[in-house]
Amino acid sequence: MALFTLQDIAVAYNKQTILEDFNLEIEKGKLVSLLGPSGCGKTTTLRLIAGFIQANQGKFLFKDKDYTKVPVNKRNFGFVFQNYALFPHLSIFDNIAFGLRLRKVSKSEIEKRVMNVLEIVDLKGFEKRFPSELSGGQKQRVAIARALVIEPDILLFDEPLSNLDANLRVNMRVEIRRIQQELGITTVYVSHDQEECFSISDQVAIMNKGVIEQLDDPTKIYKFPETKFVADFIGFKNFIDFDKRTDHEDRIELIKAGQIFSIQKHPQMTNTTGKTGAIRPDNLIIREKGNLELNSENGVAGRIKISTYLGRSFQYVVETSIGDFTVNKEMTTPYRTGQEVILEIPKDQMVLVD
Repeated sequence: MALFTLQDIAVAYNKQTILEDFNLEIEKGKLVSLLGPSGCGKTTTLRLIAGFIQANQGKFLFKDKDYTKVPVNKRNFGFVFQNYALFPHLSIFDNIAFGLRLRKVSKSEIEKRVMNVLEIVDLKGFEKRFPSELSGGQKQRVAIARALVIEPDILLFDEPLSNLDANLRVNMRVEIRRIQQELGITTVYVSHDQEECFSISDQVAIMNKGVIEQLDDPTKIYKFPETKFVADFIGFKNFIDFDKRTDHEDRIELIKAGQIFSIQKHPQMTNTTGKTGAIRPDNLIIREKGNLELNSENGVAGRIKISTYLGRSFQYVVETSIGDFTVNKEMTTPYRTGQEVILEIPKDQMVLVD
């Protein structure tokens, strides 16, 4: 059963629609990430849940109660901002205790809860320091502690790691997941970083222009995107618009420009009737065109159009009769521009999207 639900939500700013007929359900104890490009509506959704903005239409239900018009100060939700939003003149203890003092919590209870949450975020002994004395990662942990100390019903993160360097981001996302699982707190996490969301989430919602295009387990989204937008967003850079699709019991037969291709049928693909194939650059097989026979079913002849060195591998743009393909391959001696090659599409690596 859902802890909270957004029903048929619409939000618009200055006559520009941000969310329309937007629906989302999140179960208690889950960490759900909202992922998508800038302007897709993910931060608007988060601010709507927090109560910072009001919907033009629709309902926000929390524990089966209508929270649509409940003001932000009446919602016991913790919010972690992108820029930490710490008070520079207050000690770490006082920064964390700020929300409790607004709630008229007793001094002894404040002491107990602040010290307990400092231990949870691994900052015990830092209570007398000031924000200027902390690193970026430590500041973010203080911001998390401040959100946790009020014992919120929901924890909301708005791109909390975007101001940190790459290595620190990896460490902090592990910490966020550890804290969330340790406390079992329902969490909504906003980011534009795919790896960040996939690594910590129970579910990921891929958003595009105010709509959730797919809400699913991260592994399912990674392997079986349902739409072309989702596939492109998570790294399927090669698309083939087939002319014909025929479903068989264990495979799907596809035709493009008179050539037959075949892919394995998977239960996840029964959700789509699309004829657009998608495959990642790493999953295409490329080899020299020599005396070897061209695979008549899933092979196509091509020519190296562009070669780029990526460090660990080479990336090629290969020109073929059915379109250009981007292919990655680890190799010592790269193919030459203009060299003729064979591309093969493994039957278990291409998916069909709407």
